[in-house]
Amino acid sequence: MDKIVISGGHVLQGEVQVSGAKNSALPILASTILGGGECVISNIPRVVDVVTMGKLLGILGADVHHEGNRAVIKADVIRSTQAPYELVKTMRASVLVLGPLVARWGEAVVSLPGGCAIGSRPVNLHLAGLAKLGAEVSIEHGYIRAKAKRLKGAPIYCDVPTVTGTENLMMAASLAQGTTVIENAAKEPEIVDLANFLVKRGARIAGAGTDVITIEGVRELRGSDHEVIPDRIEAGTYVVAGAITKGSISVNRCRPEHLEPLLNKLGEAGVSIRVEKERVHIDASKRGRLKGVDVRTLPFPGFPTDMQAQMVALMSVAEGTSIITETVFESRFMHVEELRRMGADIRVEGNRVVITGHERLAGAPVMASDLRASAGLILAGLAAEGTTDVLRVYHLDRGYERIEEKLRALGAVIDRQKG
Repeated sequence: MDKIVISGGHVLQGEVQVSGAKNSALPILASTILGGGECVISNIPRVVDVVTMGKLLGILGADVHHEGNRAVIKADVIRSTQAPYELVKTMRASVLVLGPLVARWGEAVVSLPGGCAIGSRPVNLHLAGLAKLGAEVSIEHGYIRAKAKRLKGAPIYCDVPTVTGTENLMMAASLAQGTTVIENAAKEPEIVDLANFLVKRGARIAGAGTDVITIEGVRELRGSDHEVIPDRIEAGTYVVAGAITKGSISVNRCRPEHLEPLLNKLGEAGVSIRVEKERVHIDASKRGRLKGVDVRTLPFPGFPTDMQAQMVALMSVAEGTSIITETVFESRFMHVEELRRMGADIRVEGNRVVITGHERLAGAPVMASDLRASAGLILAGLAAEGTTDVLRVYHLDRGYERIEEKLRALGAVIDRQKG
């Protein structure tokens, strides 16, 4: 099993380019089975989750060709409407084929999802929404089964904003008969990106990016080209990498407006920030230790839960006491025990952590529990004295494209070793 080995204490400097957003590419790829014609999706990150989604589309019968960071997909015919456990267990986003399958092909059999161990992320909101659209939905032997001759538009209220739930229902409603209004919808940029792609294909969607999305169902969707937006979590991870090493870096080809909650907190901590059209430059080299700040994760446009582990690592070396509260997922502090192994002073109190910053961390062998925890531990290793081994980096490979190469180009001493 691979591990990442880091020799810490090196200041990061230079430029890094952000890859396409994994959390945008996955629903866009899933949505290709909503219609025939050729779909050419560019700026796709070559990460494990994207490869898994391509395999799943192939099992369903779509013709999928990857050419570097570009995918060409034709889904004129589907051979199967079943997403098997063997694939779905490795990636929760596999559930995103549920809505498209039942909307276009009248049925879907999708295994209950697996993925990162960060607490319960139930699909009940997906199922309740599909039932509102007229599908017969049941769970049998670990599989979700949905059937409908043709979905019918309906008002849907989400009890809590759910990103994949909003995406699944928006895709399903695109081919439903009549109008669907999704209230209390999630507002993440990845939802807007999916909606833009669907509109290019002939869907009628208004309000994506707000908490009320209106979809006028159409008979069919055609093929189209689309470029996936940059990954805001990857961009944020490199921004924090510069800050935690007291470096000066430019994060290129990003959307600064998607990073505002993070940049605001980093500015409050003392990082110098300059924002351009598609670039963020941060400089943490001109002052001593950063100042501890309090953070509360929230759905977009709040501080992203996917940046929480990275921020915990940064606050572990900041001056003073910080409180980071996690409101989106439970069980998302499993990286804390590993950071303690590196000398971090962190106390867990329910859904928050209280961090007393130390000037330095110490390298140690640590084990990643999920995708973003992996990134947080790597950032801690960059700032630590000595060597840090990050084990179980298969989590990391699900969502970061060539992270060790990109960090090495910034001056990090980091390598991947075969276990």
